[in-house]
Amino acid sequence: MPGTSTLAVEVTHVSKNGFWLLLGDEELLLPFSEFPWFRQATIEQLSTVEWPSPDHLYWPLLDVDLSVESVRHPEDFPLVSAIAASPSLQRDAPQAARP
Repeated sequence: MPGTSTLAVEVTHVSKNGFWLLLGDEELLLPFSEFPWFRQATIEQLSTVEWPSPDHLYWPLLDVDLSVESVRHPEDFPLVSAIAASPSLQRDAPQAARP
């Protein structure tokens, strides 16, 4: 039984500001300002990336899934989080005084 086919993807460079992915013949920058969940990742975690379909990237060591379009056009995919909207859910956020 044949294995799952994956497309060629490679991390080509990592800097303090982000990292670059080579998807076939296209190189894309993932700046940490737009993709903060990669900021503390190790080189091994960043470079262990799969490209199982044309619009799907997966980092199994980080359990992160991204659309290729979100990497190409991060401005079209703003980061939205319920945790960020609720200070009571943030561990480091100051708590409001109770009456």
